[in-house]
Amino acid sequence: MGGLLAVVLGVVAANAAVAGPAATPPHAFVRVDQLGYAPGERKVAYLLATRPEPGTAFTVVDARGHPVLTGHAGPSRGAWNARYAAVQPLDFSAVRTPGTYRVLVGSRRTASPPFRIAAPAALFVPRVADTVAFFQAQRDGPNVIPGQLGRKPSHLNDAALTVYRPPRYESADSDVILGRTLTPLGGRVDLRGGWMDAGDFLKFTHTTAYAVTMLLAAARSLGPETPRSLDPEARFGLTWLGKAWDARNRVLTIQVGIGSGNKAGTFYGDHDVWRLPEKDDGLTGAANRYLTSRPAFRANAPGEPLPPNLAGRVAAAFALAAQLDARTQPARARAELETAATVFSAAKTAKVRPADVVTALPHAFYPESSWRDDLELAGAELALAGQALRDPRASEWLRESAGWAHAYLLHEAGDDTLNLYDTSALAHADLIRALRATGAHGLAVSEQRLLSDLRAQLGRGIARATRDPFAAGAVYDDFDAAPHTFGLVATAQLYEALTGETHYDAFATGQRDWALGANAWGTSLMIGVGRSFPHCPQHVVANLDGSLDGHPPVLRGAVVNGPNDAGLFSDGLGEFFSEGRTCPADKRDVYREFTGHGSRYVDDVRSWQTVEPALDFTATAAFAFALLGARG
Repeated sequence: MGGLLAVVLGVVAANAAVAGPAATPPHAFVRVDQLGYAPGERKVAYLLATRPEPGTAFTVVDARGHPVLTGHAGPSRGAWNARYAAVQPLDFSAVRTPGTYRVLVGSRRTASPPFRIAAPAALFVPRVADTVAFFQAQRDGPNVIPGQLGRKPSHLNDAALTVYRPPRYESADSDVILGRTLTPLGGRVDLRGGWMDAGDFLKFTHTTAYAVTMLLAAARSLGPETPRSLDPEARFGLTWLGKAWDARNRVLTIQVGIGSGNKAGTFYGDHDVWRLPEKDDGLTGAANRYLTSRPAFRANAPGEPLPPNLAGRVAAAFALAAQLDARTQPARARAELETAATVFSAAKTAKVRPADVVTALPHAFYPESSWRDDLELAGAELALAGQALRDPRASEWLRESAGWAHAYLLHEAGDDTLNLYDTSALAHADLIRALRATGAHGLAVSEQRLLSDLRAQLGRGIARATRDPFAAGAVYDDFDAAPHTFGLVATAQLYEALTGETHYDAFATGQRDWALGANAWGTSLMIGVGRSFPHCPQHVVANLDGSLDGHPPVLRGAVVNGPNDAGLFSDGLGEFFSEGRTCPADKRDVYREFTGHGSRYVDDVRSWQTVEPALDFTATAAFAFALLGARG
């Protein structure tokens, strides 16, 4: 890096007239999408500076330091914080030739990180493979893939787990359990395998089903260009969902493990001990009993209906698998379709109360309230699978999906966009596909109404981006900024695929840019993309077996939460785990000066608020990258 930068600066010094006379403001930074751009995309970097400098010159140079474009910064889009009073766009869309580039600003030669211009398939499809690498690192059970972090088989005791009654918690926002022990319900379940959800070792049906759905939808979008690792990894998650679903008793397991131990301190939960997952089976002592033999919890009692949100997303996952298998493995596809249909039919749909929406224990881990979108999604995927397999029930599933879409639009549509908590964008798109395949009329919702809601979701992002200095369309002073951002990217691509309209392209590109470095912090929110990305993720295995400086081995492909409400850090980050490795080693917050607009980003292993990765974050990115890569 140092040698290339020296060459770049030398060439620009020799071409001072090209750069222009305007000096770069002190303490200025160039923020850019560190991955890069397709040739025809809009390309905008940002100059973050202490004061506005109208007419500041910038130069784009290639890998050899040769200038390929000169221009001038646009007017400031507003202040970022008290220190950085200007955010000025640098538009270099005219650069279209494939290659590696940097953006340099002014005679002080403030430089961006390098980035590429390449065809969509070359730029984005490898990122789908990167996300798969994260899922491989999250594998649990006997069939792990070592990968960069040297994963080992873990939680083999999950082969015979006791089912327990849901515990009581200290408060609605706490995972600290009341009582001296858990209460068993009887029975044993085999829940080996599956993916650990985030930086810890818990496993959830809610997030696994969403992730499987997104990964299979990504594979469907890419078709023959799908990375070879994607389908088997999605099937790995689907297999675990099949274990979580007890078809004989029509019971669904929602979770393996507990977050914290109890208030009395007589037993530990997953978050209380910093250790590698393969250690759990051999732990001793009464306090470790729920780490060695983890509790399982179910969503419903035998004979009772399933929570509608869980029934919808689990059914959608199996129905998507059936679509992919319909042509080449029809027998397997029919079995997957039957599983999807059975789960869908088991959903509670009458007099649904807020308590009937079940995600995790405690619910505060994943505080979802919507469910009609999940049933719409399940019906749409069932209809598409039924059409592919010539199943006569396809028209009924189409009718049911349209009914749930209508109900969603009446009762749940509002402020959210595609992410773990709102699957309606994919549901709408696939319902439209199923409608078009049959030409059905007279259903509860029309294609135009569904397209209108997709536009409304994109419109919410555009309204925020218009007001934001870095054109961010997601809310980044709250949780889940990164997945909401990738969800907006995916929604724009879905809309374009349905309508052929391209006027959301620039917006979608800008959202991807923000997630990959064109933000106030200059960091990519995906590990392994660019030069600046999280080095200290809140992830036990990455902390204990990975590097602490961004060099391999890293948790490649993981997407972290991103910036969050600055108020969440008012009490500090707490102490480092004595069993873990201190990261950053000097304990400094190098991003602190960029705190602004109510948000803060901290790259610190203790900062679960900003740098903990998760299945749903990464799966949403996988889907977005697949849709981008499918464009050519």
